[in-house]
Amino acid sequence: VQLQASGGGLVQTGGSLRLSCTASGRMFSINGNYMGWYRQGPGAQRDWVANIAPNGATNYADSVKGRFTISRDSAKNTVYLQMNDLEPEDTAVYYCRVTYGTTFYWGQGTQVTVSS
Repeated sequence: VQLQASGGGLVQTGGSLRLSCTASGRMFSINGNYMGWYRQGPGAQRDWVANIAPNGATNYADSVKGRFTISRDSAKNTVYLQMNDLEPEDTAVYYCRVTYGTTFYWGQGTQVTVSS
């Protein structure tokens, strides 16, 4: 399984970005697996942000609830993270992850920088 994340960039406080994570691999489908987004700020640990379950249920960290939305497009085998009302505290490298059986696969990360 390979994950390719994209969509990061530099935005001002209050702005929006949409991150994408496209999965590939022999007979791999995002529909049957937990997909998640994590982030790691400067000098910080990697923290969970949001996930989407195989049944479509979504969960969010308290810090992003109401501002971020995770979704998926099965036809494109892609998971998205729509980020609105961004704050400087959201500055981090964002990673997508898939739980495939008992194994985690990570994307390469995409930088999000929010200026004040």
